[in-house]
Amino acid sequence: MPIWDDIAQAIGEAIDAPFVIESRRPSGGGCINEAYRIQGKGLAYFVKLNAPGRRPMFEAEAAGLAEIARSNTVRVPQPVCHGAGDEGSWLVLECIEFRAASNKGMRELGRALARMHRATAERFGWRRDNTIGATPQVNTPEADWIAFWRSHRLGYQLRLAAANGHRGRLLESGERLLERLPAFFAGYAPRPSLLHGDLWSGNAGFTAEGTPVIFDPAVYYGDREADLAMTELFGGFAPDFYAAYDEAYALDPGYARRKHLYNLYHVLNHLNLFGGGYRARAERMIAELLAEV
Repeated sequence: MPIWDDIAQAIGEAIDAPFVIESRRPSGGGCINEAYRIQGKGLAYFVKLNAPGRRPMFEAEAAGLAEIARSNTVRVPQPVCHGAGDEGSWLVLECIEFRAASNKGMRELGRALARMHRATAERFGWRRDNTIGATPQVNTPEADWIAFWRSHRLGYQLRLAAANGHRGRLLESGERLLERLPAFFAGYAPRPSLLHGDLWSGNAGFTAEGTPVIFDPAVYYGDREADLAMTELFGGFAPDFYAAYDEAYALDPGYARRKHLYNLYHVLNHLNLFGGGYRARAERMIAELLAEV
């Protein structure tokens, strides 16, 4: 297939040596992209494929991985190359073989994430937009965190939900919540920390040596609590992870209620991506948050 010829050529240019794909096999890549493990000349790579128009998504992902790598805090797969042709777009990454998590590995992941969150910027957001799943994620920099979260996170997802036909109580209660956001931040002023942005258990792994690795980021600078909240949304992170994180970088007591505010963003995104029961879940979350303020 021509797309694989293009990918092999792009890899060869990136490593400055001829590369020929000798084998490829499908690999778990989630529900957004196709994914493959390819081999040739004793080298292995992880390849993501999507439609031709998805090239900017892969460019942003590669930039996000590079942003985390520059922080020298936690390992990420090294981007090799990305591109697009008539048949599709692709992102080629370092291929890492993952093993089951150990308690020691979970503790190191907690410490590594705490180190990453100490990497900060002057403003919330990032230098470019990216995606959360397949949904555009707006990262226009803002000096005020509440304004950023209102406009570029919850507000954006609520507007998208309305465009997708989800109006009525969801939109009305969501608008009330946007008005009351300051009540969740009394006495708390977060710093713009480097965030993974989509940190569920499927986006973290461990090498054979136990080194933690995070991948598939939706990078921006924001309240570090947003990353921690996402780890709790679908589970999969051991108590050792949270204990090590809190020992390295203790959380504010108000995290216990703000985490639901942050996870609402991801539930609304799942509603916009997949529909189904996520609307009822989002409505319950909004009602519970409004009951607190």
